[in-house]
Amino acid sequence: MSDEEHHFESKGDAGASKTFPQQAGTIRKNGYIVIKGRPCKVVEVSTSKTGKHGHAKCHFVGIDIFTAKKLEDIVPSSHNCDVPHVNRTDYQLIDIAEDGFLSLLTENGNTKDDLKLPTDETLLAQIKDGFAEGKDLVVSVMSAMGEEQICALKDIGPKN
Repeated sequence: MSDEEHHFESKGDAGASKTFPQQAGTIRKNGYIVIKGRPCKVVEVSTSKTGKHGHAKCHFVGIDIFTAKKLEDIVPSSHNCDVPHVNRTDYQLIDIAEDGFLSLLTENGNTKDDLKLPTDETLLAQIKDGFAEGKDLVVSVMSAMGEEQICALKDIGPKN
């Protein structure tokens, strides 16, 4: 046995991939796909017929789930595309800090303080107004490829 000490770099990542491969021909409307490095929700898919020597091609139109920008991509239907792991989690809103960060309550009773207010004006107004009125609010947070953003809001009644 060796007397040397071994030091390992500790990483916070469990090593799970941010995306998984899926054949382009099996991706459907309302699914998710990575276009130009951005996670997108597919809004339109059209498949062209094969040419004399070629592959059938899939034309994807997607909306970036964080920036709402429209992106397009054309991929041979037999090739693999990256599909992001998209998670949606609900958190209860505890507080809004002056710097625009939200304090959220997780399922297990811990607080999550690293999310900023959304940039979407209507959602931002709903959160601020509801919080000012003292309502119990639950925010839905969409996370994919290392990014997180508030995407929806639910009112579960007034605070007791």
